[in-house]
Amino acid sequence: MTPGLFITFEGLDGTGKSTQLRRAVQYLRKCGHRVRVTREPGGTRTGERVRDILLASKTGKLAPLAELALMYAARAQLLEEVVRPALARGQVVVSDRYNTASFAYQGYGRELGTATVRAFDRVICGSTQPDLTIILDLDPERARGRALGDTRRKSRLDRIEAAGMAFHKRVRAGYLAVARSAPERVKLVSADQSIDELQRQIRALIEPLLARKGRNSKVEDRKSKIENRKSKVESRKS
Repeated sequence: MTPGLFITFEGLDGTGKSTQLRRAVQYLRKCGHRVRVTREPGGTRTGERVRDILLASKTGKLAPLAELALMYAARAQLLEEVVRPALARGQVVVSDRYNTASFAYQGYGRELGTATVRAFDRVICGSTQPDLTIILDLDPERARGRALGDTRRKSRLDRIEAAGMAFHKRVRAGYLAVARSAPERVKLVSADQSIDELQRQIRALIEPLLARKGRNSKVEDRKSKIENRKSKVESRKS
């Protein structure tokens, strides 16, 4: 079976990431692809419990290394239960955040450094890396304004959202650094555009992947037919 595709959406809260992810999933399904949608942290029963610890304001101050370890614990479970099985079935996996978030939020935001995050990533994620990572980029102050919506939203900020502006500026710097380091895989899209224009640009990034998947599928079909013919010839000879 042709391996699936792994697409991840990244960005600060307030960039419209969740909206664009939903629209991308609708588009993929309309194109006839089987899609598995997930999120981080979370995506599994265990992962959602870890998510509660990571995001709950009552958790209070959490050591940065403990935060990183919990993120990767949830990610390991997600890979085992969801991502790798879906990719093996040839599905398109679309995730709201993945390992790029750890480089941005813990590596840069919590100032643990990329080497520390990479050490975790090498063990937990290994070769399971996204085929495409889309980062919706926006100035942190504008993103915060969008995320808050109105003053009532402030009381519902999770532990990471409630971190100071200096933290979120470091996170954005982390996202920009990752995009510069892997321009073939990581694509930066300005979130300071209309929803429809963002959708158009994101589809343009996804379409080449779908075309490649289609070509690979045809190659696999041809290989399978050749193997079947060889098998039939061998069985006749015997």
